Amino acid sequence: MNSPVTPLLQVCGASKAFPGVQALRAVDLELRAGEVLAVLGENGAGKSTLIKILGGAHPPDTGTIHIAGKPAKIESPVEAQRAGISIIYQEFNLIPALSARENISLGRERLRFGLLRRDEESQQARRLFARLGVEIDPEVPCRDLSVAQQQLVEIAKALSLDARILVMDEPSATLTPPEVARLFAIIRDLRAQGLGLIYISHRLEEIFAIADRVLVLRDGQLVGIRPISGVTRGELIEMMVGRTLDQEFPKRAVRPGPDRLVVRNLCRGRKVRNVSFTIRRGEVLGLTGLVGAGRTEVARCLFGADRADSGSVELDGQPLSLRNPGEAIRAGLALLTEDRKSQGLVLGQSVRENFGLPNLRRFSRWGVVREKAERGAFAAYVKSLRIRIPHQEQLARNLSGGNQQKVVLAKWLERHCEVVLFDEPTRGIDIGAKCEVHQLINELAAQGKAILMISSELPEVLAMSDRVLVMRGGRIAGEIPDATRATPEDIMHLAVG
Repeated sequence: MNSPVTPLLQVCGASKAFPGVQALRAVDLELRAGEVLAVLGENGAGKSTLIKILGGAHPPDTGTIHIAGKPAKIESPVEAQRAGISIIYQEFNLIPALSARENISLGRERLRFGLLRRDEESQQARRLFARLGVEIDPEVPCRDLSVAQQQLVEIAKALSLDARILVMDEPSATLTPPEVARLFAIIRDLRAQGLGLIYISHRLEEIFAIADRVLVLRDGQLVGIRPISGVTRGELIEMMVGRTLDQEFPKRAVRPGPDRLVVRNLCRGRKVRNVSFTIRRGEVLGLTGLVGAGRTEVARCLFGADRADSGSVELDGQPLSLRNPGEAIRAGLALLTEDRKSQGLVLGQSVRENFGLPNLRRFSRWGVVREKAERGAFAAYVKSLRIRIPHQEQLARNLSGGNQQKVVLAKWLERHCEVVLFDEPTRGIDIGAKCEVHQLINELAAQGKAILMISSELPEVLAMSDRVLVMRGGRIAGEIPDATRATPEDIMHLAVG
């Protein structure tokens, strides 16, 4: 009879509470050497708390951690590294001005007689990149590397620390499909080398492509652990949200009306070059392309966040000359930014204050905010959008990504804008919240709004759009007039040329 294999990592009964929130409740986890364990759950389910406990950022209130069968007390990131655990967060922990070599060796510089041994550090970096099967110049500043290359620097840094357990939080969020394929190849190589990997993602298709087992959390509790070969997509969704979802992409029957937003020959440097399009009343126009194609830059020009060099914009037949976002808001435009944390919210303010910012004229009198009116209006959105907050004074920074996105949505819905620019509206949010955002987009279209939806998720673009524009190199590379008859391959053909 074979003896059971000792797990590489074992977490027993981990619990963690914060003021007003029980983030984790007696969660168990086992990770084996040479395994990819996916961790799924809605925003606020406890995923981030769990990995911060593993990374030493939060000590658990209760529970134990064993590594290779030995008890481990992890109360700081340094102790986590010593235990062989490395966390690669969605926001990379790199210093942009330092080179790849310097970031890999930071805090563990190689010295001889007080002098830095750059050659040895460079050789080590090259060996690590070779182990990953990539070529990156160790002396290039990280700010000059692509997102995918920065991620590889993070992985190389983890390997330099002799990490046996690698936790990856939303690693594909900003990668192109070819970059995701390369990342998966590296993950499989690391798995073959005996590492244990914890993979967190909201993209279910990735879970089925890379994971061996999947662990699902809901409301801070463990729902179940299943082999990926023994679970369906629908079952995973039901485990995460606690109910069946009839449609990930709800259908709608809206016949687009006359033109509402007309853009002609919009230009800004090399990022936006002679971009022209129209969006009709009740239409969802998809805008996609590879990262760096110019999609976000188009939205920023339309919203007045960046000044266009040339071109014209009309709304309902009236020319617009928008010099700043304030003028765009008054003209009836709203922009849900790609980066909600740095551009969509003031993280140090409460969710109520964030909701009121673009609506101050409505909620203030003689320069004084009428908090009662503001609270009442926001309460309606908290209920309708199912925003999970203990109270309206909760700081925006303390919300999960999905709830942060819902707060951004609420403030713009209260503004009643006629043109809504969605830039990656479902990035980093769970499947349940995605369905709610999709339904909201449909409702806005049914009200006659003009919707521009920028997304890197091709199934989302095709399912939610009436028409699709594909950008490449700052230009419109092509149009798909009927999204229902197109495939992801059709989009990629236009995106890569």
